[in-house]
Amino acid sequence: MFEILKTEGSARRGRMHTVHGVIETPVFMNVGTSAAIKGGVSTMDLRDVNCQVELSNTYHLHIRPGDDLIYRMGGLHKFFNWDKPILTDSGGFQVFSLAKLRKITEEGVRFNSHMDGARIFMGPEESMQIQSHLGSTIAMAFDECVENPSPYRYVKDSCDRTYRWLCRCRDEMNRLNSLEGTVNPSQLLFGIGQGGTYDDLRIDHMKRIRELDLAGYAIGGLAVGEETEVMYHIIEQVEPHMPKDKPRYLMGVGTPQNLLEGVRRGVDFFDCVMPSRNARHGNLFTWHGKMNINNEQYFADPRPIDEGCGCPACRHYSRSYIRHLFKAREALGMRLCVLHNLYFYNELMQKIRDALDEGKFEDFYRTHIDILGARSVN
Repeated sequence: MFEILKTEGSARRGRMHTVHGVIETPVFMNVGTSAAIKGGVSTMDLRDVNCQVELSNTYHLHIRPGDDLIYRMGGLHKFFNWDKPILTDSGGFQVFSLAKLRKITEEGVRFNSHMDGARIFMGPEESMQIQSHLGSTIAMAFDECVENPSPYRYVKDSCDRTYRWLCRCRDEMNRLNSLEGTVNPSQLLFGIGQGGTYDDLRIDHMKRIRELDLAGYAIGGLAVGEETEVMYHIIEQVEPHMPKDKPRYLMGVGTPQNLLEGVRRGVDFFDCVMPSRNARHGNLFTWHGKMNINNEQYFADPRPIDEGCGCPACRHYSRSYIRHLFKAREALGMRLCVLHNLYFYNELMQKIRDALDEGKFEDFYRTHIDILGARSVN
């Protein structure tokens, strides 16, 4: 199901075989929370920007339009016309970040919808049932994402409960996959390691969940307020204890620099709303650094956003025109910038894979790590 093709230090070049196709890793998953990339981007566009995996969210789709509807429509792949892999987040992070009122028990979490205040219950079984209705390629286990920092005792108790929830997720998914009428009876389960910013809790939790022999393992609860160096430190502490023959997923990360640093520390999967969210405000990632297309310097600039870029925006339009679209509040400007940023992220991962194939990742890392985080002067 997952094979390591090459390594360079801790960095890994892999390939994951799924019922919906092959995933070449390291990979960045393009985030379509509600089964759509914000900014007017369709699944046809995702193919044009070389997206391998689309990510949607269990909580949001359960709230609207409802997983029952998506099940009746034949599952998420048919619902939004996408034949490649989909990963669905469990909804755990959204429950803990969006819900104003919530009560955590051993059974699960009772909370109010952030949309209309309706009272909802979600536990491991409910999360698995919703994701089974969606029929995603990879489902994520239901977990608790604690704030950083949180008291040691609370984080330890949360890890214990998250482990018990993971066992229930595994059992429920096995049951659902055996039922007649299941959208995707080959649905895979990834477990999520937690532990806040405590090295010992992180290591202990990963050691416990790896014994469950799941399809993959994620590092959760990072990029939620802690310093970047703390995040890198946690990855370094946990990585030696993650199964070598299973994909590793760093959830909710991040900048181009974060991706390079994560790959260098042994991570295979990434996701983040950053490329599309930034693009909707005119903030763009390029091979010569970050730029804001709203700046006056691009008023009469005939060049594409990034010369040499193969995205639809750079192939057909100038910086001057795209800046005009933003100033005129035309939705096309936002759409073109989202397409550019997604293309850039997917191309970055392709170049990382190429460098690993050639045994030149460290050279690639050193060449680009500072440039990609700097402000463009081009």
